[in-house]
Amino acid sequence: MTHSQPPLDLSPKVSDEVRKTTCYMCACRCGINVHMKKGKVAYIEGNRDHPVNQGVLCAKGSAGIMQHNSPARLRNPMKRVGPRGSGEFESISWKEALQIATDWLEPLRREAPEKLAFFTGRDQSQSFTSLWAQAYGTPNYAAHGGFCSVNMATAGIYTMGGAFWEFGQPDWDHTKLFMLFGVAEDHDSNPIKMGLGKLKKRGARVIGVNPIRTGYNAIADDWVGITPGTDGLFILSLIHCLMKAGRIDLDYLARYTDAPVLLNSDPKSPEYGLQLRDADGKALVVDRKTGKLTPFDQPGVRPDLAATYRTAGITHRPVFHQMAEQYLGEDYTPEAVAERCGIPAPRIRAIAAELARVAFDEAIELEHAWTDFRGEHHKTMTGRPVSFHAMRGISAHANGFQTCRALHVLQIILGTVEVPGGFRFKPPYPKPATAHPKPHCKATPDAPLDGPHLGFVQGPDDLALRADGSPARIDKAFTWENPMSAHGLMHMVISNAYAGDPYKIDTLFLYMANMSWNSSMNPGGVMEMLTDTDENGDYVIPRIIYSDAYSSEMVAYADLILPDTTYLERHDCISLLDRPISEADAAADAIRWPVVEPNRDVRGFQSALCDLGAKLGLPGFVNEDGTQKYKDYADYITSHERRPGIGPLAGFRGEDGKDAGRGAPNPEQIDRYIENGGFFVNHIPEGANYYKPWNAAYQDWAVGMGIYDAPQPYLFSLYVEPLRRFQLAAEGHGKRQPPDHLRERIKQTMSPLPIWYESDPEGTQGYDVHALTQRPMAMYHSWGSQNAWLRQLHGHNPLYLPTAIMRAKGLQDGDWAHVTSPHGGITVPVMEMAALNPKTVWTWNAIGKRKGAWALDRDAPETTKGFLLNHLIHELLPPKGDGLRWSNSDPITGQAAWFDLKVHIEKTAAPAEAQPEIPAQRSPVPPAPQDIAWKVGK
Repeated sequence: MTHSQPPLDLSPKVSDEVRKTTCYMCACRCGINVHMKKGKVAYIEGNRDHPVNQGVLCAKGSAGIMQHNSPARLRNPMKRVGPRGSGEFESISWKEALQIATDWLEPLRREAPEKLAFFTGRDQSQSFTSLWAQAYGTPNYAAHGGFCSVNMATAGIYTMGGAFWEFGQPDWDHTKLFMLFGVAEDHDSNPIKMGLGKLKKRGARVIGVNPIRTGYNAIADDWVGITPGTDGLFILSLIHCLMKAGRIDLDYLARYTDAPVLLNSDPKSPEYGLQLRDADGKALVVDRKTGKLTPFDQPGVRPDLAATYRTAGITHRPVFHQMAEQYLGEDYTPEAVAERCGIPAPRIRAIAAELARVAFDEAIELEHAWTDFRGEHHKTMTGRPVSFHAMRGISAHANGFQTCRALHVLQIILGTVEVPGGFRFKPPYPKPATAHPKPHCKATPDAPLDGPHLGFVQGPDDLALRADGSPARIDKAFTWENPMSAHGLMHMVISNAYAGDPYKIDTLFLYMANMSWNSSMNPGGVMEMLTDTDENGDYVIPRIIYSDAYSSEMVAYADLILPDTTYLERHDCISLLDRPISEADAAADAIRWPVVEPNRDVRGFQSALCDLGAKLGLPGFVNEDGTQKYKDYADYITSHERRPGIGPLAGFRGEDGKDAGRGAPNPEQIDRYIENGGFFVNHIPEGANYYKPWNAAYQDWAVGMGIYDAPQPYLFSLYVEPLRRFQLAAEGHGKRQPPDHLRERIKQTMSPLPIWYESDPEGTQGYDVHALTQRPMAMYHSWGSQNAWLRQLHGHNPLYLPTAIMRAKGLQDGDWAHVTSPHGGITVPVMEMAALNPKTVWTWNAIGKRKGAWALDRDAPETTKGFLLNHLIHELLPPKGDGLRWSNSDPITGQAAWFDLKVHIEKTAAPAEAQPEIPAQRSPVPPAPQDIAWKVGK
């Protein structure tokens, strides 16, 4: 008897067409193939030809289809009709929305442009949004870096011209020992996973330093469960051990760093601690061969690490002398730091020894000839196969800037930066701090700002202060309170605007910044600030314009909504001028383009800014006859030139599209990118791809690409002289002086050589447990927990407690605990985790949602069991008794000190829902359907 089988299509057709673009589900910017059926998105996979991910795609990237089809998408422009915070809106046209915005912003620009505060969240078009703000004339612009990782970026640029993440990467092909500090799973996840796969395959060793053992740390060969906030102390102890053992790269330090640069060593001199320079401003060293004083970059010079020089009655000593004095003392011995770090002294010594063994005993040589900036020819490249990677975990503390600097110094003394096997820069980096602009803040009615908003100060003269010494910016960036705040202080904008300190603003303009919820410290207080009225019944912050693609918690607090598109419906530019997708061996940039057209009345935010800029008549956004210069963001990307021949995209420039880096605008440039898979790559010539700051061939290639206008080799700054200039001011030298109450803090924290200081603020007595958040691999932005697929991975978040605390408090999995800080309390479910620092609790970040937001069901687990630690954190520190409220930030850069939170935990009865229970907000979008399944095509 035969059985007939039904016909089965074993190779169903996936799509009618594949459109290649760039993912936006995290900051990796992977290449994706978007499969289309009948004009709709059917499937998303990785692009195997893409330089970032080479076909690898994570759960977030695949789930982009759900992001694109989210029920929470905003439908059209809206204006508020109910009280602020009520969520009551009226739909309006784009014409009316842009007219309202113009009516608000045009008078401000004519009279007081600083009364507009324009801040953007995790967008990837900051070179464009900053240009718009500069044309408007307000000094009040920044993006989200101030509450993310400004410490990491700023410390890296001041020390060596770049840092981790978009600035550089480990040499995955040659490194033998890889050490991670404070890295969660959200940032750079696919490249790191690919790199770790290479390391594991080759048998390379991985050490993870993190209070929490998840993700990358879970697969590390060795996990170091450090006490939060003590990474800098641990790193400086490693430096102590290496220097004491003489296991440092003296030749590298002499050739490529400021270790031999001479410093004024007379405490009575007004230039005490500053570099000795020639008439051209070049740092001076003593030549080991001649014994003579000479500029650092002279052909044939062999800088001496030991020689001193005396002139005009003052002895000048090399930086290396000061390093030896500072780091060889007893304060940094493993025995002195072990208890505070939670790492036994023998283990610290063992890690230092392992770093030295691999760097020096397993050194490698590549047969690549190269010529350095002094004209010396080298037949080979020496490799130190030790590499590091670090992110927000070590950055988001009040001592984060100096901790990040310490890690960079550790890399440098081992000789592992820009060598085979070590850390490598990605074009357009490396760029020293002096190659970047300084911050500008001069607001003039009816005129552009006098220059870029953000930059790198070189001393007190570069601070953003008014003539009377008061802050020029609403966030107090680049002031004596946080002098080197290269990314601004987004977490202080609302608080300062509400307090009218340093002045009142009229309009708060935000893009994709969920400031009433997970992107703010103290969200309950922020919601009150956004809705509070003065004695006349007017809102204290008079007007709020907000742009987002989704019905986030922040939407309810806006007066005017400009709805953005999803990332599959827009043009974007991932630019060398901004946050490129380069790899260590190539310059690369990318685009997004509308693989589908919106089915709602929405516009890409950057295109809306082109329209608004034209209506306001902003310079650079209108032609000479007053007509709109850029019809949309795509037109801007193609047509704009930052300087002659240099535009947002480096690829396919010139009339024939054959130029790279430099070239005239090409009207078909975006089409060429689309044909090429959405990206452009230009590889660095072999032999130019290591030793970038000093390699003459790389410098020439970078000039050709438009990265530099002329070669600019430089020395790494173990000793950051601008920090010393601020100390000198605090000691009473110079015309521009800090207020008296900040003098001691500046002297203590702004050390030109990395130091460690306690980041636990005063007023936390009785709160003895560190509390942290991490972003999970499946969530990056707060929008992830509205995604139908990703919600199944993280529908709610428990608070993870170490075994000892669980036992001490009588807790079991599923119990609830009341968690308090000096600022507030939350009541949340708990779970035990053994692989956790014993003084630390933690949870996933941004899972908890407010009822009514994101088109989630009112009883969704994200709203009933999900929670935020943000309710325990305040943007200001507890009172010190001095009558002042100090910002909860790094005192050097102003980065939000999210991870200095300390709490007290007690078992409590289970409530019906996680506390605090914030009342539901009204949503401007309809409730999500119960069944959102669909099938595209046959």
